Amino acid sequence: MKYDFDKQISRRGTDSYKWDSAESEHVLPMWVADMDFPTAPAIVDALKKRIEHGIFGYTRVPESYYKVVTDWFSRRHNWTVNREWIIYTSGVVPAVSAIIKALTVPSDKVLVQTPVYNCFFSSIRNNGCEMVSSPLCYADNTYTIDYADLECKAADPKVKIMLLCNPHNPAGRVWKREELVRIGAICIRHGVTVVSDEIHCELVFPGHCYTPFASISEDFLRHSVTCLSPSKAFNIAGLQIANIVCADANRRAKIDRAINDNEVCDVNPFGVIATQAAYNEGEKWLDQLIEYLHANYLYMREFCREHLPEFPVTVLEGTYLVWMDCRKLGLPSEELERQLMEQGDLWLNAGIMYGMEGEGFMRWNIACPRTTLIDGLTRFSNFIHR
Repeated sequence: MKYDFDKQISRRGTDSYKWDSAESEHVLPMWVADMDFPTAPAIVDALKKRIEHGIFGYTRVPESYYKVVTDWFSRRHNWTVNREWIIYTSGVVPAVSAIIKALTVPSDKVLVQTPVYNCFFSSIRNNGCEMVSSPLCYADNTYTIDYADLECKAADPKVKIMLLCNPHNPAGRVWKREELVRIGAICIRHGVTVVSDEIHCELVFPGHCYTPFASISEDFLRHSVTCLSPSKAFNIAGLQIANIVCADANRRAKIDRAINDNEVCDVNPFGVIATQAAYNEGEKWLDQLIEYLHANYLYMREFCREHLPEFPVTVLEGTYLVWMDCRKLGLPSEELERQLMEQGDLWLNAGIMYGMEGEGFMRWNIACPRTTLIDGLTRFSNFIHR
């Protein structure tokens, strides 16, 4: 079956955080990380069937749920996950926050690689911990790791956790196995637990390969915790479902306690049903989605080369989030965000929200029909050349 990702579907008036937050209906939102495509038909059909029942009480997570999750990662990513390692929760952000609560005490330090997903910062702060950054190195429109700096920061005995973003948001990197091996070796050497946010793991483009951090070796498995969700790949973030994978029984018990303490131990029936439908019947839809997203990226890259040569975009290896270098303008990224909204009717994410190293950059969400992407690029170009 051929799926249609070109179809325009209005999201205005649905209380969409992305589409209904701007004061003006003329603003095109290309910021919040959800997609403007309907999810896989198999998911919609499964939800319709459940809705027809008409009763939506408290739900239990059945054994079939665990089976589809473990089967998916075994089949698609060659990673064997035992059923007892899985703790379900309402989202990856609550998962990260609960893990920090479980594995640290206030005043401990948590290591990150900036620029990085902004909710890492709030999860660290809300647990009374201190953030330590090992900035990524930007050159030739891509990011690499400063291993010497990472080793230096990880050696601090106050650093208890490293939050890894794999694939990385907003840098667009899909970390190679050898890069993950070096990260893991450093963290294990210094007793730092790697907490890997792998929410974008399905969205990997041709020529690149997602490696689950915990799949590399038994040592990596025992010294890490992985956060997963079908929400990004299948556009079901509003259904609020995620999984924590932790093989170490002691850490897992602490995390389970923190999940309950934080009251994020319950999930809704639609998230459970959607996850099973996605992993059982959504694979062909996902493969076509990835092809479409990759084509969107290639279109944007060529548009920028031709019309916006002073605004290069990073090499996008995975995710649907494109990182654009706007430093040529000499504007703070928050000011550029404001001006784009007010004068260009375009809403992008200011790079500064992902850390100091993001200043001067803007993040684009290209998970939309090609016509929407063209509209957004045209608005940006008109704003620049006005």
